[in-house]
Amino acid sequence: METKKFYIGGKWVNPTVKTTVEVVNPSTEETITSIALGGVEDVNAAVAAAKKAFETFSQTSKEDRIALLERIIQVYQNRSSDLAKTISEEMGSPMWLANVAHAPLGIGHFSSALTALKNFSNEEHNGTTSVVYEPVGVCAMITPWNWPLNQIAAKVAPALAAGCTMVLKPSEVAPLNAIIFAEILHEAGVPAGVFNLVHGDGLTVGAALSSHRDVDMVSFTGSTRAGIDVARNAAPTVKRVTQELGGKSANIILDDANFEEAVTRDVTGLFVNSGQSCNAVSRLLVPEHRVDEVIALAKAAAEKVVVGNPADEGTFVGPVASLAQFEKIQRLIQIGIDEGGMLVTGGTGRPEAFKKGFFVKPTVFANITNEMTIAREEIFGPVLTIIGYKDEEDAIRIANDTDYGLAGAVSSENLDHARKVARRIRTGMVHLNGAGLETDSPFGGYKQSGNGREFGSHGFKEFLESKSIYGDRA
Repeated sequence: METKKFYIGGKWVNPTVKTTVEVVNPSTEETITSIALGGVEDVNAAVAAAKKAFETFSQTSKEDRIALLERIIQVYQNRSSDLAKTISEEMGSPMWLANVAHAPLGIGHFSSALTALKNFSNEEHNGTTSVVYEPVGVCAMITPWNWPLNQIAAKVAPALAAGCTMVLKPSEVAPLNAIIFAEILHEAGVPAGVFNLVHGDGLTVGAALSSHRDVDMVSFTGSTRAGIDVARNAAPTVKRVTQELGGKSANIILDDANFEEAVTRDVTGLFVNSGQSCNAVSRLLVPEHRVDEVIALAKAAAEKVVVGNPADEGTFVGPVASLAQFEKIQRLIQIGIDEGGMLVTGGTGRPEAFKKGFFVKPTVFANITNEMTIAREEIFGPVLTIIGYKDEEDAIRIANDTDYGLAGAVSSENLDHARKVARRIRTGMVHLNGAGLETDSPFGGYKQSGNGREFGSHGFKEFLESKSIYGDRA
């Protein structure tokens, strides 16, 4: 694995600077390896390669790009176990989750992009005007560590389908899966310069990419704070910016729901991936008169969650991805206690069985108001807050009383009832009765959760420009 080189112009090349950073196994706190971190000149070389490749790749036929995506899917499938193992080691995902979700999501996005491309027509007509759709150009892609392959593939697949070229900066916390991803694209025959990979931090490589005059679009996934910096850096060159940012999503359990089923399912679901999901529904909103019942159900569900070594078969939750993440979660749990929240289960410190590793106790708070810090700030860990509501209008008000608007959830035995409430939640997506994500439906948020959409045909369209040609038709 080429950890000390970057993939630029179809080749693994040496960086222009000598800076490296360790990649740490969050279960053991031991160094797996170290990777090179790039500088501005590495970014310039990668962008130049992408710009040159765009001249020809943007002109390829729909049929050529369909064949390319099909080859990528085949090679990806052959490397799926390598990807799963690597993700488990570098960001702490249990192997079962890496095998059933982390690695397969990449194939899901390539399959969805393939379907979108097959159904796509690059020209439509409006009177005497032809409207044509063309690739937006050179794209910078900045991706996070929590669902690394999901976010890489959700950007790269539609960009390739649209005929764009790109430079990827993956998270330096979990970068090794991106190296395998580059190997997959190389083996599948992606033309030189179409896909480029440069490792680096946000302040150097991220800023250089988002401000680069020859980058036409930035697709960013990460924190709202970092997304604001990306937008600022991109503003002087007026490039397109799409952002998938933070969330503090509400899960409304309506009074006519099956509480045992809904609470048990959703508490357990929150802890998947150690709670490190931007769309996690971490505010559990329940009728005030049923709070005690919910506390008992949530406590029972949380205390059945097995925290352990990601390689062990019985592990449901592994560590969080880094020391910085561990310390942030510990700080916020303590703030929840200090502000008067009722600690139902969990709390600060590692689970009793662990003396090292970034393991966090699955934690549930009750007696929380929506004004408390842990109800406002994205924790990004296995921490649930239970908030009581007076009536349905109060539940909707609390759900929408947030700076974010990424996701939400509603549970009810009456699907029409759930639908009506879902349509009043100001978020980019809502899960009814535990329904999961689909990679061919739009993913993205309102308000400070970002702009633009990923996944399927909606994500594909983000990488296209429209051009009106007037008088083109008789």
